[in-house]
Order: sequence, then C-alpha cells, then structure tokens
Amino acid sequence: MKIPEFQYLFNELRNWLAGRGLAGNELIYSYFFIGLVTVILFLFVTIFVTRQVFIVMVKSAKTKSDWQKALFEFRVFRAFALIFGAYIIYNVVPYLFVYFKNWHFYALIFARIYMVLAVMFAVNAFLNAVVSIMESSKQYADKPIRSYKQVAKIVFYIVGFVLILSIILGESPVYVFGGFGAVTAVFILIFRDPILGFVASVQMSAVDLVRVGDWITVEKYGADGEVTEINLTTIKVRNWDKTVTIVPSYAIVSESFKNWRAMEESEGRRIKRHINIKISSIKFCDDELIGRLQSIDFLKDYLKETQQFIERYNAENTVNPNNLVNGRHMTNIGTFRVYAEKYLESNPHINKELTFMVRQLQATENGLPIEIYVFSKEKGLKRFEEVAADIFDHLLAAVPYFDLEIFQSPSGSDMRNFVRRGDD
Repeated sequence: MKIPEFQYLFNELRNWLAGRGLAGNELIYSYFFIGLVTVILFLFVTIFVTRQVFIVMVKSAKTKSDWQKALFEFRVFRAFALIFGAYIIYNVVPYLFVYFKNWHFYALIFARIYMVLAVMFAVNAFLNAVVSIMESSKQYADKPIRSYKQVAKIVFYIVGFVLILSIILGESPVYVFGGFGAVTAVFILIFRDPILGFVASVQMSAVDLVRVGDWITVEKYGADGEVTEINLTTIKVRNWDKTVTIVPSYAIVSESFKNWRAMEESEGRRIKRHINIKISSIKFCDDELIGRLQSIDFLKDYLKETQQFIERYNAENTVNPNNLVNGRHMTNIGTFRVYAEKYLESNPHINKELTFMVRQLQATENGLPIEIYVFSKEKGLKRFEEVAADIFDHLLAAVPYFDLEIFQSPSGSDMRNFVRRGDD
C-alpha cells in the first residue's frame, strides 16, 4: 500500500530542484541525496515520536503493574516503533530510487527484509515481556513458561527465515516451504533436542510432573536439589551443595526421578531407620532387670500392667515357674520396643496422625533390626536431620539399660585385642 503524501513530497522536491536550474546527473544525484537525508531524519523523528506516544499511553494508566514494568524493561515500544519505520522505508524506496532502476530492485528487497526483521524483533521483545509477566504471577510461577516461549520463538524464527529467503529468491513462501520437504530428515536431526524437549514440556505440564521450586532427585545425572529453571531442552537444578546440574527435559519423562513435592505438601516427612541389636544379648527379663526398668518413667505403667497380666495368665495355666521358657514372660527386646514407642509418642516433632510404629525386621548376619517408622513434622532438610539424629542419639544411648547390645562388625583393634588375649 503506497502513501500518496510521499509521492507528492518527492514530486515537489524534483520540481524544486529543477526550478533551481539543475538537470541531468546534477538533478538525479541531488534529488537522491537530499531525499535520503530527509528520509533518515524523518525516520528518526517518527520512531522517536511513535515510541513516546506508546510510553505516554502506558504511563497514563491509573494503576502501575508488572506488565508496565515488563514493557519498559524489554523495550517493547521501541521494537514496535521500528515496525512503523520499516513501513515508511518500504513506501519511500520507489520514489527515492526512481532514477536508479538497478538500485531500486535491491533497495526494495532490503526494505522488505528490514520489515520482516523489525516484526521479528518486535515479537521477540513482546514475548519476553509476556513471559516475564507470567513468571511473576503466582498462577504461572511453577509452570514451564520458558519452554513454550522458546518453542514460539523457534517457530516464528523459522517463519521469518522462510519469508526472508522467499524475498531473496523472489519466490512464494509456499514454494520455499515446499522445498523444506527434501531436508526434513536433516531438520529433525538438528532440532532433535528441542522437539523432544517440547514434547516433554507438554507432558510435564499436562500431568504436573515438575514445577519451578520443586525438590527433585535424578540419580543418573547426580541431581538432588531445587528446580530453578525449566527451559525447552533442559531443567536447571540447584543442588543442596550449591552446585548446579543440568538435566535434559526429556529425561524427566523417559527415565526415573524422584519429586519430593508430595512430601513437602503433606503433614510429615518419613523417618525410616533401624538399629541392629546383637542377637546373643536378647533374653527374658528377670526380676533384677524389671526392678531397674521400673525407674524409667515411660515404662512404669506398662511394666505394672504387663506383670500383673503375666502373673495371672501363668497362674491360670499352672505354668512351671522353674524355667522361663514356660508360660509368658517379658523380654528385654520387647520392652525396648515399647520404650521406643512411648518415647516417640512424647516427641512433639513426630506426627502421630501418620504411620507410626516401631517394628522388628528380618534377622540377618548383622543382628536383629529394630526399625523406627514415623513421620517428622519438620520437613526442611536441616531440621529433619536434627530431629532424626536426636531420636537415634537417645535410643542408642538407652539400649544398654535393657541389657541389650548393638551389633557392630569387629574392627582391626578388636581383632588385635582378641589375638593378645589368646597369647596371654
């Protein structure tokens, strides 16, 4: 679409120069250089004025918001002002190069390419601003917005490249797109990671696999920390040791990983650890041991009630008291389990509403495992480890009071002491 005013102005310029007695080459070159300088000055003024108009319109808004800051930060107004300048150049070229037929052809190609680049630059700035606005919003803060932005940019850049190529070749964009069929395999090979990453991003968003801010563990890539950024092809994880691991986006979908979000959103974090008890130290509780254990506050009522129940049971069943194997008797390992349960019940950092138990596992060559399976209210790494450590510090120290021993594989010093005793 041509602007009539430009035709009128250039006609006036030619008539004015002719009226000054210029003719031939003098008229041609004077017409070109004066017109070129005038167009350049006009462009600068037009771009500046257009940009200022946009700025004034945005600043006049009654409320200040994130989108206003983003538009200024990414210079969206300047980008759209360049589109207007490119449109002016395209309309001026036919009149400016009217005496230079060869230059006219190339100048027109340049003007069209400049228009495409100006539009691409404006769309790029606008996309950056939109993504910045969405990332600052709580609604989209945990979504892989950057992945979609990168896909949109790739598609738009491809379209822009095709348009520029069609301008240079003088062919229809449809013809250029058709020619891509021959290089489809190469195209897919080059953009393999972006394509896989885009598919992975869609899947992650659809089923809510990973969000920015999630704590994830991907053992294959050594990642164990917080997701700080989700891009088209990669996921950036800041590990707890302050290192950064880059995980391919498609690895999250195609391989195994652990997301701790469900734990963080729940009411507790699981403590699942055990103590190996030396099997040879397990025995029935005799009167002496029971007498010592009665001084433990957590066991007073339990020992009293259990002792009465056992005495009543053994009396009713006429059990021979000369052998502890006969009838029912308390064991030091069972009493220790009860103590551990009551101790954990008194711990304010343990959530009793979730799974709560102290259990025996299968005995192994390393002894009899007594496992603590509870949930801590403290879910942060530091506080969680402190709570777990406090529990096991206490239980490990309490084991000897039940005449139990913790299993420990012999060390070098143990073997040396054994040899010395043998020599003696």
